[in-house]
Amino acid sequence: MSHIAMIPARMGSQRLPKKNLALLDGVPLIVHAIRKCHAAGLFDEVWVNSEHPDFGPIAEAEGARFHRRPEHLGDNNATSEQFVAEFLETHPCEVVYQVHSIAPLLTADELRGFVAEMRSGRHDALMSVVEENLECVFRGEPVNFTFSEKTNSQDLTPVQRIVWAVTAWRRDRYLAAVRDGACATYAGRIGYYPVGRMAGHVIKTQEDLDLAAAVQAARRNGGVASA
Repeated sequence: MSHIAMIPARMGSQRLPKKNLALLDGVPLIVHAIRKCHAAGLFDEVWVNSEHPDFGPIAEAEGARFHRRPEHLGDNNATSEQFVAEFLETHPCEVVYQVHSIAPLLTADELRGFVAEMRSGRHDALMSVVEENLECVFRGEPVNFTFSEKTNSQDLTPVQRIVWAVTAWRRDRYLAAVRDGACATYAGRIGYYPVGRMAGHVIKTQEDLDLAAAVQAARRNGGVASA
């Protein structure tokens, strides 16, 4: 059975209009994602999943396939759980990898590492996380430190922040949870795969896009590590 990449690409967005088509280094974010999936070289199929037909020709030109989901699954009220389920109902596979175009600083090497971890068979769902080695509090209470003493940051147990740059689910387990009325996103055995801080940078505003462009420029000049 296959391992397939699925790139969600909603046309509507509130803070950065048509963000999936926003240019980074002169290339649309959606194209960066497709090319990264191909560069990883580990997927049996690469799909773009959108409610808008304009993404079809883009996917085809880049050697990907296009899944047009119902329009109501592309509005502001639709959840990822809904459109992932609709995609999986249509496309039999063993594992689907949701690769977000709005996390363009995730590298192909990080994607390969993530896929290798999912292929280990230890997880039904695998989340990409950024590990925070800083004191973190929740509702005024310490999470990974104590108020009774000061601990050096490097000695803290890191807090893992789910960043959604890439996520994987076993199709059968996901759809079983949907049928049972449970939360499919977090169904079964959940794993957490650390990615670099830049990989966790998500594009939601023009400022986010400008920062990504600055990081890309620094990478080209050898000033910022990929991970």
